[in-house]
Amino acid sequence: MASLSTTNIKSFLNTTFLLLLCFFFTSHIRSPSPPFFNLLNSQPPTLPSSISSSSSSPSSTCIAFQKLKDHNSKCHFLKTHPPCISQGYLNYLHLFYCLCGSSPFLGYSLLFLSLLILFYLLGNTASQYFCSSVERLSHELRLSPTIAGVTLLSLGNGSPDVFASIVSFRSGSGEVGLSSVLGGAFFVSCVVVGIINVAAASKGRRSPRIDRASFVRDVFFFLVVLSSLLAILVVGRVDIWAAAAFTSLYFVYVSVVSATHLCREKYDDDEVDAKPLLEEEREDGEAEDTPVDSYSSVNDAAEDSGGLKAMVSNCFSWLLYIIEMPLYLPRRLTIPDVSDERWSRPYAVASAALAPLLIASLWNSKRSISMSSKDSLTLYLYAALAGLVLSSLALHTTQKPTPPKSSLFPWLAASFLMSVLWTYIIAEELVGLLVSIGYILGISPGILGLTVLAWGNSIGDLIANLAMAMNGGPDGAQIAISGCIAGPIFNTLAGLGLSLVVSAWAARPDPFEIPAGPAVFEILGFMIAGLVWALVFLPRKDMRLDRFVGIGLLAIYLSFLSLRLGSLSLSGVCCNGA
Repeated sequence: MASLSTTNIKSFLNTTFLLLLCFFFTSHIRSPSPPFFNLLNSQPPTLPSSISSSSSSPSSTCIAFQKLKDHNSKCHFLKTHPPCISQGYLNYLHLFYCLCGSSPFLGYSLLFLSLLILFYLLGNTASQYFCSSVERLSHELRLSPTIAGVTLLSLGNGSPDVFASIVSFRSGSGEVGLSSVLGGAFFVSCVVVGIINVAAASKGRRSPRIDRASFVRDVFFFLVVLSSLLAILVVGRVDIWAAAAFTSLYFVYVSVVSATHLCREKYDDDEVDAKPLLEEEREDGEAEDTPVDSYSSVNDAAEDSGGLKAMVSNCFSWLLYIIEMPLYLPRRLTIPDVSDERWSRPYAVASAALAPLLIASLWNSKRSISMSSKDSLTLYLYAALAGLVLSSLALHTTQKPTPPKSSLFPWLAASFLMSVLWTYIIAEELVGLLVSIGYILGISPGILGLTVLAWGNSIGDLIANLAMAMNGGPDGAQIAISGCIAGPIFNTLAGLGLSLVVSAWAARPDPFEIPAGPAVFEILGFMIAGLVWALVFLPRKDMRLDRFVGIGLLAIYLSFLSLRLGSLSLSGVCCNGA
């Protein structure tokens, strides 16, 4: 008992240390382009005479930029004035109006391609690096499945929303963060749950049943979270203590889930049930090798025949490899990967050497205004020295054929932190691109966060949870529905909670003004209505997934979208009339 208690304490301390270190990185690395009002104090802009009388504030300067008609005047404005909005590492407004001003189609194509690449990088980094390190960390720390699911694994699944929210608040675009997190939570809790209900009821056999206690517990707690957030938004401002209290609700949720899990363990023999599942997964894993072997044999036969199809396939594979290399190589060289299937000793040594330089480069770029050249050089020298020491240790403590088996925690912790850093960088660029697209199209960035960013970050939840519900066996539907509720709870409390804590800490001793528009209140109202709908009608269906419940949830989401798009069209007509 004493050893078990010691192990739990060590696991708790290690997990808390990693999460706090992750919070330190995300709260101390700021947006690459400083907000306009910071630059305004050091370099006052000289506006054209036609608009200078009405452009004395940052917001009016953005309005002045949008009043310009042709791309030449907007390009000149961008070159002669500080940035109107906080952007990412690339200046997308300059790209669109200056480099592609004479060819709008090319500009829109480049922006759309950039959006696809950033969504791919965000999802690929989270799935291939972040989730892998999180899963192995949970085993290394000996966390129970319940605690791992509501801490590290939830962070892995919700990392795009969480980091996009923190980035948007740090860069002054808090409306995007609010809209993306709430839009993603609304999409998952209504659309994904609705599609699962409709699909499960259409399989031609009896619909699976959901555990009543777990469903009521999760939905009720989610309603409490949304009600607390609604109260904060109605007040319109929050201090550091209120933000910390809102974030601490997640620890309450973890405690409630853990207590429920421990109570059930007294009556259910989970180990007996889990053993066949593990053996079944092992058999599935062994069975998965067969298609690979058959594919290899087919490929070998094609190569032996020397057919044109094999040559075209090889050329296409090489083309994809060359295209993906610039996206793959920087992350591979800086994120330690100790998984058996992707282990490479040269890459491991290179990541140990280059990761400190990447951190120093980001730190230096975000504080280039306040740091002298001497301080920057000193920072790079310390980073290079740290990289040299770490790479030497990695070279002498690892073997070429297999990843390290002992002292695995430092490798997993480094992989976790570097994948967090890369996810943060990509989310930062994605938010900057969405804000720029909003100014180019004349659409509120909050609407883009509510739709494009929310859908992009949630499409993985839709595919994974739907596959789990349809093909995950007798417990697949239960796992899928639980994930559709527990995931948004984590995203709301961790994503918005940490964003509010960081923003309130930066604004202290004054409270932080929350940029909440009418769309945020509308989405909260519709989301609460969807949860109440499911909470009322699913128990009436004996907790079985039902088509009527699913169609109702989808109708609620479509009603909200219709209202938002109608309001957007009406505001556009009013602006044109004015």
